[in-house]
Amino acid sequence: MVNITEDAEKFIDGLLEKNQKVGWGIKIYLSGYACSGPQFGMSFQQEAKEGEKVDTTAKSFQMYYDEETETALKDCVIEFVDDPNFGTGLSIRNPNFNGCASCGGGCGSA
Repeated sequence: MVNITEDAEKFIDGLLEKNQKVGWGIKIYLSGYACSGPQFGMSFQQEAKEGEKVDTTAKSFQMYYDEETETALKDCVIEFVDDPNFGTGLSIRNPNFNGCASCGGGCGSA
């Protein structure tokens, strides 16, 4: 199960409404690994596909992900970010990953 902040949930609710997807959910998928840890993507999805987990943590929509993504999401928090330097959107923060000092090498051992 992934945690989601109230602000992030409101942001996603707004996206669903703006895109005429009220009643849909959010598919979270693992898109790879980088120096900062697992990288995730999100998209709108109407319902769970075969083999997907259904997460009902959010009050107004469901989140869907596969087993590999579920493992990478362990203890992660979906947050709403509004930063003048980086913009506005969603961030998935992993409190279990400290990152590494340099992307020049050795990141896998962080």
